[in-house]
Amino acid sequence: MKTVGIIAEYNPFHNGHKYQIEQAKKITGADYCVVVMSGDFVQRGTPAIMDKFLRTKAALMCGADLVIELPVYYATASAEFFASGAVSILDKLGVIDSLCFGSECGDIEILSAISDVFISESEEFRAALKQALKKGDSYPKARNYALSAAAPHLTGQLEVLNHPNNILGLEYLKALKKRKSNITPYTITRLGSGYNDTDLNTSYSSALAIRESITQTHDIQSIKNQLPDFSYELISQAYLKTLPILPEDISPLLHYKLLMERDAGFEKYFDIDSDFSDKLQKYIPDMDARADICDTLKSKNMTYTRVARNLLHLLLNIYQSDTDTYRSEDFVYYARILGFKKSASPLLSAIKSASAIPLISKLADAESYIESPNGLSMLKADIQASHLYSLMVQNKFNQSFQNEYTRQIIII
Repeated sequence: MKTVGIIAEYNPFHNGHKYQIEQAKKITGADYCVVVMSGDFVQRGTPAIMDKFLRTKAALMCGADLVIELPVYYATASAEFFASGAVSILDKLGVIDSLCFGSECGDIEILSAISDVFISESEEFRAALKQALKKGDSYPKARNYALSAAAPHLTGQLEVLNHPNNILGLEYLKALKKRKSNITPYTITRLGSGYNDTDLNTSYSSALAIRESITQTHDIQSIKNQLPDFSYELISQAYLKTLPILPEDISPLLHYKLLMERDAGFEKYFDIDSDFSDKLQKYIPDMDARADICDTLKSKNMTYTRVARNLLHLLLNIYQSDTDTYRSEDFVYYARILGFKKSASPLLSAIKSASAIPLISKLADAESYIESPNGLSMLKADIQASHLYSLMVQNKFNQSFQNEYTRQIIII
């Protein structure tokens, strides 16, 4: 039995995602595909446009065999921490033979060579990076300079670092190598639009373009050609009932949290330093919209997305101290199942026999399987994040609150 892993957000699940699953199985010869997927909040520092169970169902109907939730501490983190958490889950399952990811580069050898330089962090690399940052360069620009200094033979490949999927792919490779994992990496060239493209111009448009179209046109018909039929059907049925949830839907909750904690400051939250905390305290009274805060606090060295992630860490009570603890204890303590295919029962049996972490299918039983108090703390954060998401759905669409403890995993 061969199994390929994929790390994804599926926000929403579109044609490119279906293509990736098909190609991943084809090039690896895998019998099963296990997806580690972000929950109700994602890496851009926003809520997902639709809830995790709807996205899970779309993935299963379009080729995935098992979907596992990526804990919110990693789902809302930078590329390095996002990748470290997700790769840790796949590695600890004990049955994953390969990891397949999309990239603009499409060349695993080039990505692997660059990742080696980043992992080694030679004296030349560190000195060049420090020099560039001291000069005032942004981190991406400084990293490019350091790569050229430490590995002149890769200077011709600097363009690779200008593309987000390549960057994420490099982090997957770094995580695999640091773990000395037996999982074999593969990459598939990304089709159609780029990650940050906002126009619907091919049948393989970006997830961002699809979300933007839904937001701007208020008509999901505009995205029909961008989605597999089943994914479109699911979105059609849920449209204006439980979706779309948009970034600004968190504004009232965020503003309340900022006001309540303004006097204490915000340095205890993940990735928030004293400078960022001071700026937040200064501008809070004058701003109540998330977008205004992001626009005001972004800078040469702090991207809009990083500001958004910091705000989400604050809102979701994602603490720096917890993050440090989880990193020191090898990132994850459990694998929570969001859904699976009945035909994947041999896969589930194999995981239960080989996994170094418990598979959680019923939250009520979690304490029986997760021995670590830190593991239970991580799971509690996932549950609270999903309850906050459900509260937004309830308030926006007048729906009943969905208790995470009573929600059923998706089985098809």
